[in-house]
Amino acid sequence: MTNKPVLDSTTLNRVLTVAKQAAIKAEVVIKQYYQNNQLNTEVKDDQTPVTIADKKSEQIIRAEISQYFPKHDIFGEEFGRSDNKNGSEFLWLIDPIDGTKSFVRQYPMFSTQIALMYCGELVMGVSNAPLFGEMAWATVGGGAFLNKRKIKMSEEFLSHSSCISTGNIQSLIGNNWQRFGQLLTKFSKIRGYGDFYHYHLLASGKIDLVVESDVNILDIAALTVITKEAGGIMTDLQGKPIDLSTNSILAGTELTHKLGLKTLNE
Repeated sequence: MTNKPVLDSTTLNRVLTVAKQAAIKAEVVIKQYYQNNQLNTEVKDDQTPVTIADKKSEQIIRAEISQYFPKHDIFGEEFGRSDNKNGSEFLWLIDPIDGTKSFVRQYPMFSTQIALMYCGELVMGVSNAPLFGEMAWATVGGGAFLNKRKIKMSEEFLSHSSCISTGNIQSLIGNNWQRFGQLLTKFSKIRGYGDFYHYHLLASGKIDLVVESDVNILDIAALTVITKEAGGIMTDLQGKPIDLSTNSILAGTELTHKLGLKTLNE
């Protein structure tokens, strides 16, 4: 059996530094456009909004990455995938404003997501929420951090304060809505924090399970690394590993993930 290649800590720290720099530079542009009543919004083919802030911030992130890693491939929400002609083991995954619907309606539930995949494995992630003042990040084997403080998942499941949070769940309505309802009854609190925020809370040990049925890899790549490095388990709703085709999420502790997997699929 062939072992998968791994990156050394020096390389991981270098890509993490560049990702943070890119997120901070993008934040400047995002804040400039936030609450701009003259903001022109277009609707993409998938019926989701896009603004000049999305496009400009992605261009900034791409430029920062390309400056330091010109041979790496980049896959972004607004400009698609630009592969190096010679092929690369490295693929950067970017969503410049994850939560554009929140952004255009002027509430702060949005973030910048930057992740790196190496030989098909997610190895680094940065999740920056400018209006929340939160930046979370992680590298494989290096732990997870929120605003420079190391974070980890809750080690206990307290029934009196247990919390499940849902994001995009429209496709559950026609599939296993009844099973989802059964899962909700196993927690004392039901919340819908959505987007980046419930993953930050999850990785910090403040909630217990996250369920989403309508996502794409650019939404959750960085958050996957952060959740796992905080001690959590993150798969799709059927328990399959996260990859480029992932479109649903079940994330929690070993106990809550197992509970969710059983309840949704039994």
